[in-house]
Amino acid sequence: MPVEGRPPDNPELVERARHGDTHAFDELVQEYSEVAFRVAYLITGSAADAEDVAQESCFKAYRGLRTFRAGAPLRPWLLRIVANEARNRRRTVARHPQLALDEAGAAAPNNPARSPEAAVVAADERMTLLRCVNGLPDQDRLVIASRYFLELTTAESAAALRCPSGTIKSRLSRALDRLRLCLESSGG
Repeated sequence: MPVEGRPPDNPELVERARHGDTHAFDELVQEYSEVAFRVAYLITGSAADAEDVAQESCFKAYRGLRTFRAGAPLRPWLLRIVANEARNRRRTVARHPQLALDEAGAAAPNNPARSPEAAVVAADERMTLLRCVNGLPDQDRLVIASRYFLELTTAESAAALRCPSGTIKSRLSRALDRLRLCLESSGG
């Protein structure tokens, strides 16, 4: 079931790209560049690294597109490439990623009708949430961010994080329990 507001894969475009149509591949890159950057940023914690990872991932996807299974969904396949590249980049630079809601795509929309007091409380709550999420082990942070910040489906999260859907569900449950404990101890 497609996520509301997310265009489904265009099988015709994918097939044309698989057969060497560079214009079709360019259209696919345009369609998936934002989510590729967001996944890469989520894992690397750096906008510059995420940009490099997204570009390198597109290059690798292009090289591997001829072996891509016809009829399979492109998004999880591409996001797996992005996640692998991002993990490799993170290992290379030995950086511990920190999520930022604004850049990870999960910032609350700016509501001009909100009072200044409500805006301060909301900002404080976001900072507490980020502190708790960033304090979780990598595997917990990544599963929460992929499902809630990036709004990936369970199947897409499984593909991006290279584990079965059932594992995503169990990791998410345990990660949410740990997050809840942190928020409770923070008075949230």
